[in-house]
Amino acid sequence: MPNIRITKEFSFETGHALYGYDGKCRNVHGHSYKLSVTVTGEPISDPNHVKYGMVIDFGDLKKIVKEEIVDVFDHATVFNQNTPHIELANELSSRGHQVILVDYQPTSENMIVDFAHRIQQRLPKNVNLHALKLRETASSYAEWYAADNL
Repeated sequence: MPNIRITKEFSFETGHALYGYDGKCRNVHGHSYKLSVTVTGEPISDPNHVKYGMVIDFGDLKKIVKEEIVDVFDHATVFNQNTPHIELANELSSRGHQVILVDYQPTSENMIVDFAHRIQQRLPKNVNLHALKLRETASSYAEWYAADNL
């Protein structure tokens, strides 16, 4: 049976600030992110299997990405835990805002690496993460490919 790639797309709103950056993105701001998740695998060939013909049920992939990424990052603000933004993060948290502290600068490049790790840990053993595309704006995005990260 051939390997097949399937892709599911997701959307979420997230705020962030890039501490030390020399442009406008040093200020707290947000994006309407679009995440495309592509996995590969062989479709199930057992005609008696309830998911016959599927690499992974789109609903199962949706559950993984929703729990690991969308539910965590949607309408949250992401800060690097090692920057002075920690004071702002603590203030926002104390007022009931969803704040995520990460150990990296929250750029699209670093976020997509984090997302790849989170998703890979949850995929069934016969399904492989092939690629992620994280669109920050209509004209700017980061891509992650498994083949580039062997």
